[in-house]
Amino acid sequence: MNQISQTPNDLYLASNAIDQLSQKLKACGDPLRVQILQCLKADAFGVLELTQIFDTKQSGMSHHLKVLSKAGLVEAQREGNSIFYRRPIFAEHGAEAAACTQLFSMFDALALQPDIEEKMQEIRSKRAEQSSAFFDRNADRFAEQQELICDHQQYAPTSFKLLKAGLTTHDARVLEVGPGEGQFLALLGDYYDEVDAVDTSPQMLEYARAFCADKKLSNVSLIEGDTKQLLKQNQRYQGIVMNMVLHHVPTPARLIAECAELLDDKGVLVLCDLTKHDQTWAKENCGDLWLGFDQAELKKWIQSVGFIEDESVFIGLRNGFQIQIYRYIKH
Repeated sequence: MNQISQTPNDLYLASNAIDQLSQKLKACGDPLRVQILQCLKADAFGVLELTQIFDTKQSGMSHHLKVLSKAGLVEAQREGNSIFYRRPIFAEHGAEAAACTQLFSMFDALALQPDIEEKMQEIRSKRAEQSSAFFDRNADRFAEQQELICDHQQYAPTSFKLLKAGLTTHDARVLEVGPGEGQFLALLGDYYDEVDAVDTSPQMLEYARAFCADKKLSNVSLIEGDTKQLLKQNQRYQGIVMNMVLHHVPTPARLIAECAELLDDKGVLVLCDLTKHDQTWAKENCGDLWLGFDQAELKKWIQSVGFIEDESVFIGLRNGFQIQIYRYIKH
């Protein structure tokens, strides 16, 4: 009978994998750490935010995060001067990634305590209020502020081209999330028969409404609210577009998940945003909550809710920023 011989290197790798798994299991031996990992399913939180959620001291929370980080169950995400913690993103699907995926799957099957979910929602709402307040205060300077990073014309034609190529029928119902002053609605309204646009900022919607009136876009409906509100109304779309919106929202992964729910099967999502950068001034000057996104980060969120990447385009800007535009298909 043939036996498969193992080399010293094979034995070392097997032993190392067992050690890593043991460390992960040990880190999960504390109920609070399991709850922290539950909270990070589709969110990223700072230490102070987590102390508010679990009503613990900062020193104690920092210790728990250190244990989880050492075990490879969380990773730090720097956003300017702030540090957020999230579940790790793996570049390769090896033994460690498989172990984390299995553990997270078990934790996600457990119900989150209502009071914890309530406190998480309070933090999300506070972030959303800050973002909405920024745009209400600076609505009259929106174009000027956005041009500090990029001009609308640098990405809009490409976004629309990707959407139209994936959704060719004129009678499709399309949604734009975060229309800003409404410029992109001219492209959508000219091609598609029914267009909705949703925004949390009343002031920005007023600018968009004036733009639509000037362009006589009678097939465009402007809605004050968010995607969660549209879901409650049982709205459905064949196409959704988000241009330079994701880095302004409190929970990007949840917004992507809500878009997936709003789309019909084979529906198209076009997402345009910045790649990861270190220009911290964008937070104060442009109201950015996140300094762009890693490709792997977006891929993780997208795949988790049933999207498949169909096409992508990257646009480099002279000021050092880079724009990433994707067309995703819901399956």
